[in-house]
Amino acid sequence: MVTIHAMTPEDDAEWRALWNGYLAFYEARLDAETSAAAFDRLLDPASPVHGAFARDERGDAVGLVHWLTHPATWTRTDYCYLEDLFVAPAARRAGVGAALIAHVVTWARQHGSAKVYWLTEETNETARALYDRVATRSGFIQYQVKLTD
Repeated sequence: MVTIHAMTPEDDAEWRALWNGYLAFYEARLDAETSAAAFDRLLDPASPVHGAFARDERGDAVGLVHWLTHPATWTRTDYCYLEDLFVAPAARRAGVGAALIAHVVTWARQHGSAKVYWLTEETNETARALYDRVATRSGFIQYQVKLTD
């Protein structure tokens, strides 16, 4: 049985372990200051960025999710963007990812968001199998112009 809870300052070490696993999965590197700033945002009640952990029956953190809301021009309410979702490899295919997504969807409903959306790499077949079960594929293709490294 997985439980979901908001992140607290005491979760720092477990968050960093999962965060580093997430970055490694995407072959990404962030400097320590950027990662520290991300965790600080997750804890700041004034920040639009939120985070939660999934814990297994032993209480170990086995997944994380980060999300934020933003105004949109196609609705009078906000959209909720699920920015980061990661489940530790040993806990995959056990419902952890679905529970984390459901947590964000519930939160977004409670806060009046018009929709929850997210991105993933085309090659992330494991995650896409889950996403195809819990959401509708939008058909849009993302483009970006990087402004910083």
